[in-house]
Amino acid sequence: MAIRPAHGSDAQAIAAIYAWHVANGTATFDTAAPDAAAWAEKLGDFAARGYPFLVAERAGGVVAYAYAARFRDRAAYAHTCEDSIYVAHDARGGGIGTALLPAVIAAARDCGFQQMIAVIGGGEPASVALHAKCGFVHAGRMRNVGQKFGRLLDTVYMQCDLREEACTP
Repeated sequence: MAIRPAHGSDAQAIAAIYAWHVANGTATFDTAAPDAAAWAEKLGDFAARGYPFLVAERAGGVVAYAYAARFRDRAAYAHTCEDSIYVAHDARGGGIGTALLPAVIAAARDCGFQQMIAVIGGGEPASVALHAKCGFVHAGRMRNVGQKFGRLLDTVYMQCDLREEACTP
């Protein structure tokens, strides 16, 4: 497996990974998946802003992606980012997230971010465990704030201080 910066040519694979999670999971509260063109636009925006957007590639194909962007647009949040990580449904459980999340943490640190927030839709246990393994601590839970597949869902917030050893990949 290789981890590298995402390119515009990865947009279709990224769109497919995310679309599966939109249609089948609660890690995202989206109910309609963006198409490859929207992802290509997002990749271009991230490149222009200098935000990290990485992919994990195995056997020549993208099997996961992760990125970090400003948590909020207000100037007071300039040093705080939010991460996002998705692994292809048929590649989950193989350690890809354990390799990819530390890489995006390091890249966010290199961009000057000092805090990273994980906003975990549905309180997904695998995502909570992955973030905890990478040094994130529980920062809060918003109960019943999302609804998908006829269920009310929580959102878990976790935080990693990028200035501390605990978040060193």
